[in-house]
Amino acid sequence: MANDPIYPALVTDALAMVRYPGTGRSIIEQEMLADDIRIAGNTVSFSLVFDKATDPFKASLLKAAKAAVERAAPGADVTVNAIVRQGVPAPEKAPVLPGVKNIIAVSSGKGGVGKSTVAANLAVALAAEGYSVGLLDADIFGPSLPKMFGLESTELYMHEVDGRNLIIPAEAYGVKVLSIGFVIDPSSAAVWRGAMASNALRQLIEQADWGELDYFLIDMPPGTSDIHLTLVQTLALTGAVVVTTPQKVAIADARKGIAMFRDSKINVPVLGVVDNMAWFTPEKHPDERYYLFGDDANVDALAGEYDVPVLARIPLVASVGEHSDSGRPVATEATASAAAFMHLAHELIDAVDRRNSELPPTAKVEVR
Repeated sequence: MANDPIYPALVTDALAMVRYPGTGRSIIEQEMLADDIRIAGNTVSFSLVFDKATDPFKASLLKAAKAAVERAAPGADVTVNAIVRQGVPAPEKAPVLPGVKNIIAVSSGKGGVGKSTVAANLAVALAAEGYSVGLLDADIFGPSLPKMFGLESTELYMHEVDGRNLIIPAEAYGVKVLSIGFVIDPSSAAVWRGAMASNALRQLIEQADWGELDYFLIDMPPGTSDIHLTLVQTLALTGAVVVTTPQKVAIADARKGIAMFRDSKINVPVLGVVDNMAWFTPEKHPDERYYLFGDDANVDALAGEYDVPVLARIPLVASVGEHSDSGRPVATEATASAAAFMHLAHELIDAVDRRNSELPPTAKVEVR
């Protein structure tokens, strides 16, 4: 039992140390403490007021508030309730990414083909050409972009834009970056499934200040999943780029990925295929090529089957992986590998221009 009497001021002082994530303001400053503090001996109860029942931080704030009061009054029996603020008008739904010109999904049929490496270096190459670029890491099963951009210790903050609190994307090498890896422990990413993962992803898209962008790239999870469906329901994608290696097993999975985007219910244009790890080139012998996973014919056949271009062939060079591990994408350097990604950026720009001149805007998938 607590030795000293418990007063309402002790409760409010303790709760003044509990902050609403991303705003820097305490739950007292945000007037979230209801006027219902009840103290009976060693028993304390109170309520926190939320603007909506689906507040994503509700559970963590209730837990944090209970712990704060228990620390201030050791031995107290603390109960915290959640109530929804009455009379709060539903805000008008803002358009999704109104300042973004082109939304590109970077996809792959299977993992291990270097999709995230391609997405990261493509974003850096586009930025180097003077375009405004955003990059979203939607790969909840293995978010790798924080490491590739040297942003592993990044903390997310929010600021107010036109009356809305929006997440501020991190920025590196001229690219705005947000990753699911910024908000979850990577070691527990596999438990984020279904609605949980989809809601977190929507928040990074709809509640972030992406601003004006020429290109918004999305590093998709490998394969086909609920996340892919969430994205096409949330955003009208300009098109998709499918990354594969020349290996026949990778080609077979890439075929499924292309078929998914071309499904009549989804109908997202496939801008082209990237032949990644097309050959191995030793750093000291840049003119030598060793086709470890098969030659060009496999990827050429895939592209021909769906009448899409091979946007680029990216060689397998040790420095590409080394740069990714060190947090500095290889596209930032003046190397043959960087030139391959710059070529990819140019081909993507041309493919997007053709798509926009020949096809109508993509429509979001409507849930029926």
